[in-house]
Amino acid sequence: MDIHRLNSNLLERKGKITNSQGMHARPAAKFAEIANKYKSEIIIKAKNKTIDGKSIIDLLTLGAEKGTEIIIIANGPDAAEALGVLEGLVKNNFNEDF
Repeated sequence: MDIHRLNSNLLERKGKITNSQGMHARPAAKFAEIANKYKSEIIIKAKNKTIDGKSIIDLLTLGAEKGTEIIIIANGPDAAEALGVLEGLVKNNFNEDF
């Protein structure tokens, strides 16, 4: 993923969903669980939608199947750490594919 600093507390990274089933219930739950550990606001942009990355429902309604390009945006005091962890989760296929 590429990182772009938008201001001192607002960061974004681009990536792609590569796990075989996309962001279905388990990956959405994992992503939201991790995102909710951070104080920063987490936003996902994909498929002409902008959603709350801390909401399982929003993540599911995104419809991010395999190959979907996403942008993860974090705004807040722990934005860099949050993006690093969430990027790792996406890159590791939500720890689902072997």
